[in-house]
Amino acid sequence: MMLNSLLPPFPWLAKPAMGDTSPEVKQLLHIASHSLLMQFADVCEGALIVDRQARVVWMNEHYPKRLGIKQPQLYLGKPVETLLPHSLMREVVESGKPIMLDIMDFGVDDAFVVMRLPLRDEQGTVIGGIGLMLLDDPRHLAPVVSRYNQICRELKATRQQLALARRAKYTMSSLIGSSPSFVEVKTQARRAARTDVPILIQGETGTGKELLAQAIHSASLRADQAFVAVNIAAIPDNLLEAEFFGAVAGAYTGADRKGREGKFKLAEGGTLFLDEIGDMPLALQAKLLRVLQEGEYEALGSDRLVKSDVRIIAATSRDLEQCIAEGKFRADLYYRLNVVPLNLPPLRERLEDIPPLCETLLDSISHKHNEPPRELSAEALAYLQQHHWQGNVRELQNVLERACMLSDAYILQLADIQRFLPKLNTSNQATPINAPPLKPISRTATLAEQMAQMEQQSIQQALEACKGNKLKTAQYLGISRTSLYEKLALYGLA
Repeated sequence: MMLNSLLPPFPWLAKPAMGDTSPEVKQLLHIASHSLLMQFADVCEGALIVDRQARVVWMNEHYPKRLGIKQPQLYLGKPVETLLPHSLMREVVESGKPIMLDIMDFGVDDAFVVMRLPLRDEQGTVIGGIGLMLLDDPRHLAPVVSRYNQICRELKATRQQLALARRAKYTMSSLIGSSPSFVEVKTQARRAARTDVPILIQGETGTGKELLAQAIHSASLRADQAFVAVNIAAIPDNLLEAEFFGAVAGAYTGADRKGREGKFKLAEGGTLFLDEIGDMPLALQAKLLRVLQEGEYEALGSDRLVKSDVRIIAATSRDLEQCIAEGKFRADLYYRLNVVPLNLPPLRERLEDIPPLCETLLDSISHKHNEPPRELSAEALAYLQQHHWQGNVRELQNVLERACMLSDAYILQLADIQRFLPKLNTSNQATPINAPPLKPISRTATLAEQMAQMEQQSIQQALEACKGNKLKTAQYLGISRTSLYEKLALYGLA
């Protein structure tokens, strides 16, 4: 078969997008196509054309020399594999898809960098294919290969960092306390870690529910897999479904064009921690129940079921039984989650744990700020053990960190602590100057009332610490001076 009898191998020349389509122009395009092919054949290490059945119909003079073939005419009309055993030209003509850059092995030690393109007629039908040997030594692509390897290494390192970021940071040894109630919780947690059943952790804010969840994950057979935490209360209701189950491209207005993976996908094989489960909308509760019962879910906007292998640990500071009575939480979901209930005691019920907690927290604070370790005087420690601790361990950490910030002493004294805690009702302890007496927070007050009382106390303590300087007080509290004046007027502290 003569090369000239082949239709133009380059369709963008044979069928221009716009312009003159006269016979003269078509002839020019045909010549240009033929010329372009000849130039490729001259500059490449080898060029080869096959027909629709992947039989060799032409090769340039370089190809036989590079392959050590003395009688190339014997291969004309033969399947391309008789000439090149590892050729993919048949795949190209059958699929109609090009292979733009590839490394083809030849013999035992040789390898070539090649490009393969389909040839089409004016109707777009595949009539053959052309293979071009660009380089006879893949090492000529060293810069490209080096860059590719670098990208692969960077991608691997990024994935490792991401995997580490999703690993649990805490273990059972991170649970500090030896009080009977806390020891019992740790014992139950170790026992629950051996299984894959759902766990429901209940406790007040600041008691360490996520820390306990991470410790359970670290002690389980899933410890090498991801630990993914979701704070349900922090996510808008209309985004929760996509956050949990993912979304396909275009599933909703503003959705990622590439779609997105949900938390269940990220936690596959590991543990999914659902914090503040009591704030989950009822519609989403039904879908979560299906995952727990059937082990499968659908991404938002998808009709394909996805199998799920995820261990669920939920936590809440709400009374879920009360929420069920009020119609705000599904009873069937509660029973599925509450297979292993763990109740974290508040700090005021395990005051004997405050000394080891303070030691651990002070070490952590010192490490965080790159300072020598701090200690507490006996008087300061005894004072801390008399506080009600409405905010539990989180409040204790806040008090210690603020005391460390405003004291240069390595041993924190009673006065350093009293700056940030309400004065106890003893005869030798006065209330702050020019401020109304601090009132104990009522356990029967509403949440809004409790928060208002705690805010008032924080402002009073900050004013005392800053010796009445309003600007420093505002900076200390992290609010504007205008906001401070408004709050002073609201609480009668102006």
